[in-house]
Amino acid sequence: MANEAAKRIACGAILLWALALTRSLNAQVGLGTWVRKADASASAGMTMIVGACCNGGRRITYHIPPNDMVLTVESQLDGRDAPVMLGGKPSGETMAIKLVDDLHMTAVLKINGKTFGTAKGTISPDGKILTVEDNFTSAEGGQPVGKQTETWVRK
Repeated sequence: MANEAAKRIACGAILLWALALTRSLNAQVGLGTWVRKADASASAGMTMIVGACCNGGRRITYHIPPNDMVLTVESQLDGRDAPVMLGGKPSGETMAIKLVDDLHMTAVLKINGKTFGTAKGTISPDGKILTVEDNFTSAEGGQPVGKQTETWVRK
């Protein structure tokens, strides 16, 4: 159950990570620590740390309270599936993150090879707010089917 909850929470967050992979002069915009605003689907305190990795890609690490569950994804932001690791072990979830431009990205979310949702991310021009629009088409990841919006604030 905790594994499914972690996957559900991280789906949109990973989208933010992908968005942060901008390769332009604003490449540093998405790097750093982000805090998710509390809403109906997530409590306060979830953080995401975005760092550079893998030859121009990004590594995103989510810390999910209350037990500090840790999810990690490394992506080249080229639309290929990247494994989502839970506590350093494969979770069965992948994210295919693609950078659209400096402030926009998309992702296809899968569990055990089956698509269960998509996400679109937009980072504000000042680099301080990330808005993620999730569309879950299946409850495969443990999340409710339908659309939801996440807001992340850069620390």
